Amino acid sequence: QVQLVESGGGLVQAGASLILSCSASGQSLRSYAMGWFRQAPGKEREFFAAIDWSGGAQYYQDSVKGRFTISRDNIQNIIYLQMNSLRPEDTAIYYCAATRGPGYTNQAQYQYFGQGTQVTVSS
Repeated sequence: QVQLVESGGGLVQAGASLILSCSASGQSLRSYAMGWFRQAPGKEREFFAAIDWSGGAQYYQDSVKGRFTISRDNIQNIIYLQMNSLRPEDTAIYYCAATRGPGYTNQAQYQYFGQGTQVTVSS
């Protein structure tokens, strides 16, 4: 079992930056690819970023590409999401997730999810 806890959310103005963290316990994350998902009000949870087990490869949906950066520290067992140039449409609950694969771009491929952290971007 892997327990994931997100932190770092909050209320910011458009154009601001935030860094989200995802701390893991129960197992080392070295064997897992990690992803970030978000769920906006009234919408389904959607995948938008992932990183492979080594941190050598990242994947982003077009909606966040160039603004968000996913990274990981396998020694500290933490995943990060650097979010720049935030927009009101980025308002959502943000979740981190872990998968042993294969594949990491689909929600169904993930075995573990955190409880989420709220990010609100005002205009």
